[in-house]
Amino acid sequence: MDRTGLLTDRYELTMLDSFVRDGSVDRPAVFEAFARRLPEGRRYGMLGGLGRLLAAIEAFTFDADEVAWLQEEGVVGEQTAAWLREFHFTGDVDGYREGDLYFPGSPVLTVTGTLGECLLLETIVLSILNHDTAIASAAARMVDAAQGRPIIEMGGRRTHEQAAVATARAAYVAGFATSSNLAAGRHFGVPTAGTAAHAFTLAHATEADAFRSQVEALGVGTTLLVDTYDIAQGIRTAVEVAGPGLGAIRLDSGDLAEESHKARALLDSLGATGTRIVVTSDLDEFVIAALADAPIDGYGVGTRVATGSGHPTASMVYKLVAIADGEGAPLRPVAKKSQDKASVGGRKRPYRTYDADGLLTAEFFTAHDASPPDPEARPVQVPLVRAGEVVHRPALTEVRDFAATTLTTLPADARSVAAGASYLTASLREDSTP
Repeated sequence: MDRTGLLTDRYELTMLDSFVRDGSVDRPAVFEAFARRLPEGRRYGMLGGLGRLLAAIEAFTFDADEVAWLQEEGVVGEQTAAWLREFHFTGDVDGYREGDLYFPGSPVLTVTGTLGECLLLETIVLSILNHDTAIASAAARMVDAAQGRPIIEMGGRRTHEQAAVATARAAYVAGFATSSNLAAGRHFGVPTAGTAAHAFTLAHATEADAFRSQVEALGVGTTLLVDTYDIAQGIRTAVEVAGPGLGAIRLDSGDLAEESHKARALLDSLGATGTRIVVTSDLDEFVIAALADAPIDGYGVGTRVATGSGHPTASMVYKLVAIADGEGAPLRPVAKKSQDKASVGGRKRPYRTYDADGLLTAEFFTAHDASPPDPEARPVQVPLVRAGEVVHRPALTEVRDFAATTLTTLPADARSVAAGASYLTASLREDSTP
């Protein structure tokens, strides 16, 4: 990965310059990432982007040219420039596993180290976690709505080219089956899928010519797009060209519920009883839920998973929660008190409890040095970085499996796409009483 040091806000470095000048840059400190609330109507969130973030923290350094530019721009002075030339993160990071659930107040990431090094990570932490968490949270709801039917992520043409890669990764973590994005396949191992667009059909003299060309290239198991001209005729032509063993047809327009019922009946009458029906066209969890009773075998989701219309911001923040007043001094809690933006000071240990059926019943946190809670409570955070070295590197398939498992700890009503209040709120428990 390229260096990520400049993927930050100017004020991170102007604050750092002041800390270097006044000698407080090396004071021990703890920062925390959390969300004060979930997007309106959402009952849970799913953490995404952790794997990308840990790689970005490893690469968070500055070369000589970058430091010289910062000086030329008047961002830092010579003392801070010398500090940056030697900088790499040497602290510890603990956090929720990628694919885990989170709720208002959940301390999803805890960064411990010196004031300067922890401060510098704020923007990169938030830019990655906010984007990928928003994607994963929306995608998880779509996966639930699909009730086991596979979803292909196909939003690359609706967002920034690099955001498209991150989108594909986060959607796959949340349970999407495949992505159309080849870079996501190459860099992260996300399975890719895709066949042909309307332009392919329009480029041929006839629809039959287009289908014949595609089948010759990709085999009869391919998916033929049948709605360029007339859906019913397109289906007849597709079966005529590929035979009753045609893999699938794709519908991208019209009333998808009605058209899928008509398509199923027509395919069956033509002997193509095993041909699947895949639908696309501005789908989200609400549309997918409305199509639950339609004879649809898979979905393609683009705009609503890759852009803001499909995933309200995760609204993660990154706050200083504890700092030492000097070398050898103990960490003291600090917290904002401003209206609607108050925080809970001090380093925290988050825990969860579950009922006899394995359903999540509570999430709370204690002060870092408090006695452990009741034996039934399970810690949520895991070590991610120790002394600047990443110690948590699960395979993407492992992250995806974990995300699927953690969703099963929610009761059915919390997994519904219907709007509601957050299922839980993480709060401070000041003693070990259950």
